[in-house]
Amino acid sequence: MSARAHPLSDVRVLDLSRLLPGGFCSQLLADFGADVVKVEDTGMGDYVRWAPPYYGDDSKQSLGTRSALYLSLNRNKRSIRLDLKSEGGREALLRLVRSYDVVLESFRPGVLDRLGVGYERMREENPALVYCAITGYGQTGPYTQRAGHDMNYLGLVGLLGLTGEPDGRPIQSAGQIADLGGGALMAAFGIMAALHEARKSGEGQLVDISMADGALSWLAMVAGAYLCDGEVPKRGDGQLTGRFVCYLPYEAKDGWVTMGALEPQFWARFCNGVGRPDLIEKQFERTGSEAWAEIAEVFKSKTRAEWKAFNDEHDAMIEPVLDLDEALESDLVREREMVVEWEQPELGPVRQLGVPVKLSRTPGDVHAPAPALGEHTEEVLADAGFSADEIAALIESGAAAGVAGEASDHSFMG
Repeated sequence: MSARAHPLSDVRVLDLSRLLPGGFCSQLLADFGADVVKVEDTGMGDYVRWAPPYYGDDSKQSLGTRSALYLSLNRNKRSIRLDLKSEGGREALLRLVRSYDVVLESFRPGVLDRLGVGYERMREENPALVYCAITGYGQTGPYTQRAGHDMNYLGLVGLLGLTGEPDGRPIQSAGQIADLGGGALMAAFGIMAALHEARKSGEGQLVDISMADGALSWLAMVAGAYLCDGEVPKRGDGQLTGRFVCYLPYEAKDGWVTMGALEPQFWARFCNGVGRPDLIEKQFERTGSEAWAEIAEVFKSKTRAEWKAFNDEHDAMIEPVLDLDEALESDLVREREMVVEWEQPELGPVRQLGVPVKLSRTPGDVHAPAPALGEHTEEVLADAGFSADEIAALIESGAAAGVAGEASDHSFMG
């Protein structure tokens, strides 16, 4: 754990979100020093606490901190438990809002308004508040109340339909593009932009993040071309999604490699390196052509390791397709510190992905373990000015709760 200075150490965040998009967003902020408080309910809390797989040899997820998915999204945070269906819980939340800079939530539009603690009510307590809502389809439009998951959003914005082989089924990405790229990253950027402005103007604002909007923005080049020439792209036939022989995955003797030689000089290095200068003029032949078949046979002649050695010598933009275990143990990941180890109470050393944004002077890091459910309820309330008697009354009434006991047999997402 680190005691170094962090660039967001003066930012305070109340995170009411659950699961992946909000959790990843607030963890990015927490990694760089923001004081992120998870506001969880007085029941099971964030569902991701109970999502398998679990660390440890037994089936009990003590204090909700054995889930690998929970640990991967919640380091550097604190946790409190409030019952927002109770008057006392709502009043406590509004009192907390007065001393925080950001509120992050991921409910369907209108849920917090119906409870009496939506954005308009919160801004009465804190006019400078930045309130970020991550939803599937945004705060306006025809789908505001529609449920969805990553694949649904990708399907509706055209991204899923363009992913896969020609005439084959759409292929799901191994990473959650809409949840992470369209939701969490857009939310983190929106929060920081709004917060920067609020600290100049003294006025906060609503940051409306639609995961569908965010995912659509990933088609910037593809949609830009279509909006210019009107040509509808086909699955597996885009310039960067399967059309050209110079930009494809190819099967090697023992797996797969990627060929990314879009620029003529890299393609020429490949062709000359394998003794096939006649292929130089075939760079932009289509997949399925005679040239493609010949190139495919060339790639089958070497192992992934041999192609790596070839690329080390020729700089031809050829890299192996690694399985996850190979990737996480690679020199690239290790030397970039993209796998880190930290101590989690009760569990000991835990390995997780590192911080992807590298700052030279005030880097982000892991400086606190993921919190147990309700671990910091009393601490956070006291920090906000609640007296010991007030805290005791909230807990006694059930409007707030402290550390949860052991729990097991939770079913994740139904």
